[in-house]
Amino acid sequence: MITEDIQVARTELEKGGIIALPTETVYGLAGNALDEGAVEKIYSTKNRPRYNPLIVHIKSADFLPQVARDIPDQAQILAKAFWPGPLTLVLKKQPVIPDAVTSGKDTVAVRVPDHPLTLKLLAQLDFPLAAPSANPFGSISPTSAAHVERYFGDKLKVILDGGECRKGIESTIIGFEDGKPVIFRLGSLSLEEIREKVGEVSFRTRSEDHQPAAPGMLLRHYAPSTDTYLVDDVLSFAASQTGKKIGLLLFMEARTNEGITHQEVLSPSGDLEEAARNLYAAMHRLDHLNLDMIVAEKFPDKGLGRTINDKLERATHKES
Repeated sequence: MITEDIQVARTELEKGGIIALPTETVYGLAGNALDEGAVEKIYSTKNRPRYNPLIVHIKSADFLPQVARDIPDQAQILAKAFWPGPLTLVLKKQPVIPDAVTSGKDTVAVRVPDHPLTLKLLAQLDFPLAAPSANPFGSISPTSAAHVERYFGDKLKVILDGGECRKGIESTIIGFEDGKPVIFRLGSLSLEEIREKVGEVSFRTRSEDHQPAAPGMLLRHYAPSTDTYLVDDVLSFAASQTGKKIGLLLFMEARTNEGITHQEVLSPSGDLEEAARNLYAAMHRLDHLNLDMIVAEKFPDKGLGRTINDKLERATHKES
């Protein structure tokens, strides 16, 4: 059921159920983070590997000490600057957080989402919410209630409708090593914005094994079911694919080529924030056109262009 009624959502959560809810980044599949039964429902509904930890959503920064401990000064600076917002911090966990949420790690990923409906819901709950993206594991993240319903249908009793997501790409995840910030996942908060607050940061955004330090680090993720490629020159690549039905995913301008079945232009004005906001919705549309392939062009390697490239690299990664 798609609804805007947070009381319906609250009731479902308080009885141990799971719901879909909006955030400023993508829609989440949420359950009581302190209830191992609800956490298990999240993993099983998504078909998500248990080694891939979940993000805990809290109602405000004031709630952070209840779920995390030994919080570095740099984390406090980032939380003050960007919460509520698309920043997730990986910190030492409090014992109250079940190992199922953290995949057995002694750290927990935490954020305060910036969506009025979800903040209002969180304010009425006595527990934080574990909430990965509301999609089957590895597929395109949802940025509307309709995307969630298409994925799960009757498997979810409640889909809280908060409109289209304002950011459209997952939160940026930052952990800490010796008190210094490390980016585990590129997201809606740009590297430039982070550096402005805490200076230089290091990167560890790839995990090839089954022990990722944070969500979003696996090599293949955010992927359409349609075969997808990321290239520098979309027309040259498309020209080499004779007889194929091809969809293009483009930054600023459409291409003129009779061999192209469909094109999605993310930002005619060249605005990387607009392109990020439109990325997953465009990928959803392309993925439902019965194409032979989707060909995406690489974005400028700056600001959110860096994040978009990262998402597209994972979406196009071919398992060996």
